[in-house]
Amino acid sequence: MTQTRTGKATPIDKPAGSSYSISVRAPYRLDLTINVLRRLSTNLVDVLSPDGAYIRLLEEAPELAVIRVRQPNPGRLTVELEGNRRDHPRLLALVRRMLGVEVDLAPFYRSASKVQWLDPLVARMRGVRPPRYPTVWEACANAIVFQQISLHAASSIMGRLTLGLSEPIEHSGVRLYSFPSPEQILTAPDSVLRGAGLSAGKLATLRRVADALGAGTIDEGQLERLPSPDAAALLRSIKGIGPWTAVLILLRGLGRLDVFPANDTSVARNLTLVGGPAAVDVETLLDTLGPERGDLPPSP
Repeated sequence: MTQTRTGKATPIDKPAGSSYSISVRAPYRLDLTINVLRRLSTNLVDVLSPDGAYIRLLEEAPELAVIRVRQPNPGRLTVELEGNRRDHPRLLALVRRMLGVEVDLAPFYRSASKVQWLDPLVARMRGVRPPRYPTVWEACANAIVFQQISLHAASSIMGRLTLGLSEPIEHSGVRLYSFPSPEQILTAPDSVLRGAGLSAGKLATLRRVADALGAGTIDEGQLERLPSPDAAALLRSIKGIGPWTAVLILLRGLGRLDVFPANDTSVARNLTLVGGPAAVDVETLLDTLGPERGDLPPSP
């Protein structure tokens, strides 16, 4: 399945794909998990189809791969993969990781039950799993773009970046975009990137991260091997990545649930809203939740 870059959505023939079944430990809600991953419905990369399927285009040079995930019943996901069959085992493992299939929420549920106002909120969100981006690069790019601006403003910038850098394809009537690659960020003209709404500082940080990944100064395997404080310190060694950004990368890029952006003003505001009239002691709350604090429903 190849892609021709014409500036228009390119229809592609649907090749013979493969369908797989993944068992999930209940409670599991694909719809809620995808909503956390997407943030807003304007997300162009992570697509939720009208029939409730999650569809994602992954750029696997020199080819493209399409994943389509459904939940036919509470204990099972069906995954349709299109692309090189030799890549299917790796893509299946990636789907499991992205959708939090292996995450055991029982410890979090036990801890949350000790917090009077949090317990009913968790009950309403029961089944959501903490998702992860497919690559550390995507986690870094999102965390950087979303620094210090509103959710809607950041999502708009990410949408314009995607439109400006990624060639769409039409797949079964759905328009799909791959996430902009580090190489695209490094080689795209400043006018395109700044025109999408990136500040000079964020553009410089994105390019520093892309350079670091390309040079091997940081890589996913290296970060995976480090405990969270050391991994955060390594990320912060890149100019433009501060404590908040590093935590978001760990949370959404590496699935580190022992971290939480407690100093984020919007998160603090959300905790106050859901916590009711009594003031929320964030430090005490995070101590209660311990290493599962990253599972908090208001997390970005």
